[in-house]
Formats: sequence, C-alpha cells, structure tokens
Amino acid sequence: MTTGALNRLRVLELAGIGPTPHAAMLLGDMGASVLRVERPGAPAEQLPSHVLRNRTIVEADLKRDLDRVLDLVECADVLIEGFRPGVAERLGIGPEECLRRNARLVYGRMTGWGQQGQRATTAGHDLNYISVTGALDAIGPPDTPVPPLNLVGDFGGGSLFLVVGVLAALVEREHSGLGQVVDAAMVDGVSVLAQHILEMRAQGRWSPERAANLLDGGAPFYRTYECADGRFVAVAALEPKFYTLLLHRLGLARSALQEQYDRAGWPVLAERFASVFRTRTRDEWAGIFAGTDACVTPVLTFDEAVHEPHLAARGALRLVDGHVVAGHAPRFGRSVAGVPSTGAVHTDLATALVDWRSSP
Repeated sequence: MTTGALNRLRVLELAGIGPTPHAAMLLGDMGASVLRVERPGAPAEQLPSHVLRNRTIVEADLKRDLDRVLDLVECADVLIEGFRPGVAERLGIGPEECLRRNARLVYGRMTGWGQQGQRATTAGHDLNYISVTGALDAIGPPDTPVPPLNLVGDFGGGSLFLVVGVLAALVEREHSGLGQVVDAAMVDGVSVLAQHILEMRAQGRWSPERAANLLDGGAPFYRTYECADGRFVAVAALEPKFYTLLLHRLGLARSALQEQYDRAGWPVLAERFASVFRTRTRDEWAGIFAGTDACVTPVLTFDEAVHEPHLAARGALRLVDGHVVAGHAPRFGRSVAGVPSTGAVHTDLATALVDWRSSP
C-alpha cells in the first residue's frame, strides 16, 4: 500500500476506460484507497495493469449486487464513474441515490460531452471532443490537423479536470459538511486548457492558419529539426537571451540573419536552421547544447526517455516488469507515494466492505 496526502481518502471507482481509471490512478498515487468495481468476467487486458496500480478490484453485477455496492457507497468519500449520462441512474447508482445514502459523498462524473446538451447522449472519443472545441484545428502542419495522441482530450481536459473537481469538492466539504456532484466534461476541460491560445487570438497575436504562429511550429525557434541521422531535436528558444545562445551554439552570426520576431523572415530563418541541424546527429547536438539555456533538447522515444539521466533521477519514468511506467506527480514534501510493481489486488465484495468499514 502507498501513503500520501490522500492517505485516509476512500474512492469507489465504477470501472470504465480512458480518463476515469486514469483519474483513479492519480488519486491512488497520492495515497487514496481506491476500490474498483468491475462487472463479472470483464476482460483483464482492457487496460494496462499499471493504470490500475494502487487498486483493490472487486467484481459485482450492479443488478444483482446493487445493495452491497451501495453499502460501499455509504463508506466512501468519493465515487467516480464514466458512463454516458443517465446510465448510472438506470443502474440504481446515480448521484441522487448515492447522496441520499451518504450526504458527504463527492460524486465525480466523467464524460466527453457533459451531462447536458445536444450531444450529451451520443458516442465520441478524444478526437471528437477536441475537434469541436477548436483545439484540433490549431494542431498540425498547414495542410491537415494532426491527432495529438489522446493526451489533450482524455487526460488533459478529462482526468486532470475530474481530479481537480473532486479535490475542490473535498475542500468545500470541510466547510459545508456536504458532498456534491462534479460534472467533468472533456469539451469543458479542453476549452479551459486552450485559454492561453484564445487570449492570443483576442489580442490579434494568433493566426487562424496552422503552423504560422509562435507556438504551433510556425516560429523557426520553436519547432523540431531533423538531424543527420534522421532523428530530431526540439528547439524552444523563445526569449532573446536564449535565442542568442542558440545562434552561438549553431555557429551562426546574428548580423547575417533575419530578426528573430520578423515573421516575414521566418521561412528563410527556418531553412537556415534546418540546414545546420542536418550537419550533425541528434546526440551530437544534444551534447553541444547540454548544460546551456539555449532550450534545445533531443526528441527521445519512450524507451530512450526512461534512461534519460534527469528523468531517471526523479523517477518520472521507470522500468517495471520490463515495461516503461510513469512515476507519480505531483510530489509532496512530507508524504510519500510509490509505484508498486503489480497493478492491483483482487478481492470479493464482502471482504472489501469489511475492510472499508473497519478502516479509520
């Protein structure tokens, strides 16, 4: 078991995929006791086991075992679910019933579209949720938007906002003594994540064209470059003092180049940088820029990143059972959390209920 800032918190997770188990993982990493309720015979391979770390798992048929699951609700501080709107209510474990049994419960709901609205009951995935917010249209080369994995919708706009909402509701509960429902929708979270870009648009500092802006690959000093070995480096020398260091290490004279923020000269400047970066391998450039403030770093694969000295020293990534696994975040000064080598412990409903009722 782990200890941490949420050491005495009991979280009941109704099994799902994507952001809901990821949110439960984060809460478990911070020390919460997380009990995941899965339907009988649920495929174990549905999720990587390390997403299910710091968990106790029980199987329960919500129709046959509903009363016993609701007994768990009475002991819980938090419940999180990722069903479509109305499904939890039809199963008899919606927020009204749960809060009637446990007025201090924080009931976290994770969806793509939210609990209300024209799209609320329709299917979707990360790519759909970020497409309607405008975020997807801003990502990629000029000719096509590019899916940014499922980091932006599922996890950035999804699980992280669910966790923030749950923790905020727990803080409020200390004053009111009452729980509440947290409606976390990916379309809401992604929109909030995009506020910095929206602000730049409002100030006239963001073009609607992709790859034409400061932070989308348009700026020659904020993009990736291919090296002699076909690998890449990331360049993020936004500030003039860092840009000066970039030019120095590249062996380029500022007087012979366009001004850094002269957008008209960006295409020529980008090609000049590209031609220089193609003269050495990625790791050679990494050595040249190591220890400087030029903001140039190698683009590593996950397998390489786990051995990167800084990340390895922090435990940000680690090898567990031969697989690359994320560490825990954020860090706390007085509490300790660890990532166990196994994903979860399986038990039965009766034992889980006894354990929760007997725990402080």
